[in-house]
Amino acid sequence: MGRVIIIGNSAAGLSALESFRQYNSTDEVLVISKEGTAPYSRVLLPYILRGKLPYDCLNIREEDYFTGLNAKCVCEEVLHVNAAEHTVVTDRNTYPFDKLLIASGSHAVSPPVKGLDQEGVLHMWTRQDLDRLLPLFASSHKVVVIGSGFIALQAAWAAVSRGLQVTVIELMDRIMPTVLDEKGAEILTQKIREAGVNLMTNTVTEEAEKTADGRFLLHLKDREPVEADFIIVGTGVRSNIEFLKDSGVVTERGIPVDAHLMTNVPDIYAAGDAAMGPTVFHDAHMTHALWPTACEEGRVAGENMAGKDTVYEGSLNMNVTEMFHVTVASMGKFRDSETEKSYLFPEESGYGYLKICYEKNRPVGGCLVGSWEAAEMFGRLRKVIKDIDTDAVPKEIFETVLSETIPGGVC
Repeated sequence: MGRVIIIGNSAAGLSALESFRQYNSTDEVLVISKEGTAPYSRVLLPYILRGKLPYDCLNIREEDYFTGLNAKCVCEEVLHVNAAEHTVVTDRNTYPFDKLLIASGSHAVSPPVKGLDQEGVLHMWTRQDLDRLLPLFASSHKVVVIGSGFIALQAAWAAVSRGLQVTVIELMDRIMPTVLDEKGAEILTQKIREAGVNLMTNTVTEEAEKTADGRFLLHLKDREPVEADFIIVGTGVRSNIEFLKDSGVVTERGIPVDAHLMTNVPDIYAAGDAAMGPTVFHDAHMTHALWPTACEEGRVAGENMAGKDTVYEGSLNMNVTEMFHVTVASMGKFRDSETEKSYLFPEESGYGYLKICYEKNRPVGGCLVGSWEAAEMFGRLRKVIKDIDTDAVPKEIFETVLSETIPGGVC
């Protein structure tokens, strides 16, 4: 009987465990997580902050989950992996393994701004972040959010929903530079300002000064300072791969893996935010820090660790959320500059701003600032986009999907 070790008990790790157990019920499985043994969903953090869901909804598995899958989960921090010796070293033990999955996720990062390392500067990425934010949301009046990506604006919307005065500071000249096109960003900007947010684009934060009363004064380049009771930083994440230094596993910004989710070392796999895997657009190594991608990659890795020969079809970036009274979504390639042509739904359709982009008469992406009904269309298009090679989708299915989605069908 062999031993499988899974580092991480979030989306990728759980998906891998479940798919592995479908084909192997005998090997020992050890899950190592530094965040504890109760799996939770970071996707639900903003909903709990907004008060839309109770705190208990954060947990996504029952207490006997690991026991039911004949697996053990320990709360330990991985310090090192030795690929040659097939061992994982934690802060408490050294574990040998036959197969290893690195599903260690990612962590939030801050820009190089003086003062952002102080108490009262937070992120919105983990359960610990949520536990620190909840009392501040209940007792504070003013918050500054640095950044304007999906996570940052979800945090801002949660704060607005709880009655806080919110300032959003973005370094670029517009919001969501990696998630929406120019027009979509313009429409959402208007919605954000209508909600009472002080949105400041093209703004450089120079320092976060802690005042004598424990509050903050943010000094901005060529602008008046902004006051805040606390600060939320939402400027991106990085893979948790520090423990792989000198391990024998090749790392870049993440861990490059092949179509079987295997690293450069046989018997060692990676999935989720820590991995750099293939995409539907034939990129060899890219990280999409998204829950669905982590689930897909975890499933493929788990099957391959169990001895199957499963090839991953590739990840597709897709974000969908509701904020500032509109549904905001993007998927695949959605900028006119990177696609051949686009179809813009007419205003009378009732969808809001909805654009689908094409290459060679195939949809390759889109973006939306509008209705939830329009977001449902993304689910139908996702299948077509993921099967991007012409022969992968039967012509009649392809045309049916588009005829139900876009007036006129195939362009």
